Amino acid sequence: MHHRFRLNAIASLFAAGSAALAPNAGAADSAALVDVVVVSASRIEHNSFDLPAAIDVVDAARIRDSQMRVNASEALAAVPGLVAQNRGNYAQDLQISSRGFGARSAFGVRGVRLISDGIPASMPDGQGQPSAFNLDMAERIEVLRGPFSAIYGNHSGGVIQLFTRDGAGRPTLEMNLAGGSDGARKTDISAQGSSGALGYVVDLSRFETDGYRSHSAAQRDLGFVKLTTQPADGGKLTLVANSLRQEGTQDPLGVTWATYQNNPRAGEIDTTDTVTPKRTLAERYNTRKDIEHQQAGLAYDQRFGDDRLRVMAYGGNRQVTQYQAFSKAFQAPATHSGGVVDFDRNFYGADINWVSVRRYGDARLTATVGIEYGQSDDDRKGYENFIGTQFGVQGALRRDEQDSLSSVDPYVQGEWQAGPWVLTGGVRHTRLKVQVADRYLANGNDSGGVDYRHTTPVLGVLYKLNPVLNLYASAARGFETPTLNELFYSGTGGGFNFGLRAAESTHVEAGVKAIAGADTRINAALFQVRTTDELVVDSSAGGRTSYKNASKTLRQGGELSLETTLGAGITGRIALTALRAVYEQGFGSVLAGSRLPGVPNANMFAELAWKDASDHVGAALETSATSKIYAEDANSEIPAPGYAVVNARVNARQASGGWRFKEFMRVNNLLDRQYVGSLIVGDANKRFYEAAPGRNWMLGASAAYVF
Repeated sequence: MHHRFRLNAIASLFAAGSAALAPNAGAADSAALVDVVVVSASRIEHNSFDLPAAIDVVDAARIRDSQMRVNASEALAAVPGLVAQNRGNYAQDLQISSRGFGARSAFGVRGVRLISDGIPASMPDGQGQPSAFNLDMAERIEVLRGPFSAIYGNHSGGVIQLFTRDGAGRPTLEMNLAGGSDGARKTDISAQGSSGALGYVVDLSRFETDGYRSHSAAQRDLGFVKLTTQPADGGKLTLVANSLRQEGTQDPLGVTWATYQNNPRAGEIDTTDTVTPKRTLAERYNTRKDIEHQQAGLAYDQRFGDDRLRVMAYGGNRQVTQYQAFSKAFQAPATHSGGVVDFDRNFYGADINWVSVRRYGDARLTATVGIEYGQSDDDRKGYENFIGTQFGVQGALRRDEQDSLSSVDPYVQGEWQAGPWVLTGGVRHTRLKVQVADRYLANGNDSGGVDYRHTTPVLGVLYKLNPVLNLYASAARGFETPTLNELFYSGTGGGFNFGLRAAESTHVEAGVKAIAGADTRINAALFQVRTTDELVVDSSAGGRTSYKNASKTLRQGGELSLETTLGAGITGRIALTALRAVYEQGFGSVLAGSRLPGVPNANMFAELAWKDASDHVGAALETSATSKIYAEDANSEIPAPGYAVVNARVNARQASGGWRFKEFMRVNNLLDRQYVGSLIVGDANKRFYEAAPGRNWMLGASAAYVF
């Protein structure tokens, strides 16, 4: 199979953007649009307009207003290059991929690094859970894509950083209540303010849902505390702690195409069940997950004039018990580790870096040197998920081991600014070690280890053609080691897969950042990524997935984001992505040119919003669309069809004395489209499909009092 990929339409944005600019527009006219300060690409405060990187910022209003603030996917929908899917399955979390990286993840997020308030929200092995993000207190989310993601090292196909608000001003107490379709309801109570030099933020929330699909009910409790203070002149100490608890979160599993077409809400019938013939697999095995997650981090920033020292340390514990769906026949082999996963993980790490700024006339050199360390230790057990003829219960022990992982990453980064030129470069070296001590020897000894090492250089250049038009190019080498979950199984039932190699990639990108007139921002980028030893699904069944190295893959694409003010309180926003992600070299039954599973070749977000002059009332229409997506490497199974959905929202706010009130109403999938919301890549039983809800609604209201 041969494909030709054209980016003429997106490439023309470079010329069109230049022509659209007012040639005499001054920087002062566009300051409001240019002054978006980010830290993700340079580790220090920097205008995103002047960075040679694709980076978007999702502000607090988009995160907090007109949403229940349960899933980050709602806020991230407006970011080009990113696919963020709410699976409607709180046992497996969101599916997030950046330029195709992370699309194959069986659960949670991998291939995209998650960070919250400067503290890793991804585990040291690269697996992350966005459910731990506290969206109620969010100030902004920065999304970095492309070559500059490599400065964050292993697993950085992209970087998503959440920043929460600092406590400031008079004490404020707030309560939020929200509810919606399928029994969704959320209660959130928060307090924030400052006392002397101490700023504080406290937030507690509970979310519950009956679920759209059969066997998909969930309850999630979140806790969050943030304390900030200034112990010395030019210094800032930040303490952040959060907790997540999910008990008995149901897993609806995927379904076949025939089941999805017959009833999108239904589960897959277990045809081997002779006792209750119409019972689903999820019901028979009572597939579910319990999660207990606590994490705390401490960061200290000290400025010495233009220079800065930053020291950060964090630690936490994560406990998971998961009941999966396997038939009794599949559990029989002695090499199988059972259908109940039970692990207790302690994790911790630290990062220290020094930023030095030197000026040479009109030029400036900023250099950063640092080292990051991460460690996790798992006490992991596996059990059969049946006793006799009863399924979905903890049975005999089938796995018992200690898994340890450590990562050490020294890094150096520099930026030279002189006249219209900005030159940026960096290098990071990662050494990651995995050690396994097997204590269950009835099926052989899986003890052993593997050591991964790689150096990731990055280089970028930006040229300021005029005050409202910047052109840039960047390149990097990246790599992606297997996560622990990808190392756990070999083939359909074997033990640890120590033979998995790290995927290595070469990234290049060219882009334009422009301000048209005083009210329009345009960002566009073209990119290409070539990867060798891409990690792909080897076998996936009943919740267990094993992986192998494929040959070469190619990702080529373009991104466009545009924000504009149309007058009379009306604003518009559009985010477009075109992506050709294919196997450049075939392997097994997969032909060269086959598309990577889980990756659409086009997706779009568009919004038309209005608010009154006093910002008391607002409304918007949103449209999201995506092309078809294949579920497995050979592209031989029915892909999830492309779709487009329309959402509508209305919000209002009032104030009276010390009181502040907010209300919102949202209707998603306004036209009641039936579509596949997400896919389970490579499922051996062809249960790939996870249906998205039809038309659904939510209402919310909050009351805050400022003392």
